[in-house]
Amino acid sequence: MEIGVSTFVETTLDVQTGEVISHAQRLREVVEEIVLADQVGLDVFGVGEHHREDFAASSPAIVLAAAAPQTKRIRLTSAVTVLSSADPVRVFQDFASLDGISNGRAEIMAGRGSFIESFPLFGYDLQDYDELFNENLELLLKIRESEKVTWRGSHRPAINNLGVYPRPEQNPLPVWIGSGGNPESVIRAGVLGLPLVLAIIGGNPVNFAPLVQIYKKAASKAGHDISNLPVASHSHGFIAEDTETAADKFFPSTQYVMNVLGRERGWGHYDRSSFDAARSFEGALYVGDPQTVANKIIHLRKNVGITRFMLHVPVGSMPHDDVMKTIELLGTEVAPRVREEISKWESGVNN
Repeated sequence: MEIGVSTFVETTLDVQTGEVISHAQRLREVVEEIVLADQVGLDVFGVGEHHREDFAASSPAIVLAAAAPQTKRIRLTSAVTVLSSADPVRVFQDFASLDGISNGRAEIMAGRGSFIESFPLFGYDLQDYDELFNENLELLLKIRESEKVTWRGSHRPAINNLGVYPRPEQNPLPVWIGSGGNPESVIRAGVLGLPLVLAIIGGNPVNFAPLVQIYKKAASKAGHDISNLPVASHSHGFIAEDTETAADKFFPSTQYVMNVLGRERGWGHYDRSSFDAARSFEGALYVGDPQTVANKIIHLRKNVGITRFMLHVPVGSMPHDDVMKTIELLGTEVAPRVREEISKWESGVNN
């Protein structure tokens, strides 16, 4: 059971102080968070790509590369790379470079992305949303399979027997498919034999179990060994020494961000009752003391089949010290409890 952290490198309004952190300061803080995650024994750290004022990481590979020489073990991944509006050649080159710098610890998490700012920025038409992703994923996988590439599509100039460099330390460079729960994307990942990441940020996480089964069925039907295909989840959360402190600290920034996005997307108002329902045992928020969060992760593993859990923190701008404390508790208290319980459970299942 792998456990890690993901972040969008938020630079939203701090609802406690009324201030907005600079992009530069937040980027430096995230590097510190990655280093700490490695030190406390976490398995993976993911940085999401965005192209808007309230998120600072437009280039996850650069952020991760800044932390790579200061870390030893932790895997470094995008979360996600918005592949629909990215050049697959540059994506591969960036993460192959990260892979070399980190001595083989880079991963790409490819997704369509739920934010659309990159499309007009890079000159793409949203009407081509799905076709762009399919073409770009095809090219990305072709590049990782072969040093010399010949390829032709509809939205990018053709490539005729050209080399793509540098080549990564890992062969193949890991590529995961990120999904918000769309059955089509889950099936695609299974057919291609690629690891799957589910964004479980609402509702009851157990309801994602049928999607995991659909994924495994598609993979098996395509001839892939499903025992070698990990499934990850990405879920919002926060950890403190006691559950009420965790909830009280995490709610204000979460409410602010959810209501900003809600106004953009037509969601209903997000209030404390919505938050408290989501942090219940059956909800999608992993907020509480270490034992509470560990119990929820264990429940997710047993009932959904998740083999990697990524705690997304913060949601909105929070004090850096609080985020660092959450990472420390996740690594030193939550992860050991989860691994111990899952090990016992799997031994019993196998016996």
